[in-house]
Amino acid sequence: MGYITGLTRGKQEWTPRFVRSVDDGKCIGCGRCMKICAHGVLAPKEVDEEESAKMFCSIANADNCIGCEACGRTCNKKAFSFEPLHA
Repeated sequence: MGYITGLTRGKQEWTPRFVRSVDDGKCIGCGRCMKICAHGVLAPKEVDEEESAKMFCSIANADNCIGCEACGRTCNKKAFSFEPLHA
């Protein structure tokens, strides 16, 4: 079974990889990924640990993801994992 593919402007085949998960152990809550995503896929998630609130990134609207991987490229901690969609 193949994956959903598209074409670049130069007519080259491209397989988008969509956001699958965010690793809370790696995410530091900087918010860069949420700022760069133009499709509202990501949202902040607050975790209350021992009276100190920490902010992390979460996937709020996975269906809005277009597979550009901009969030993963801006993440210094490599907290994102991606996967292509089966056709």
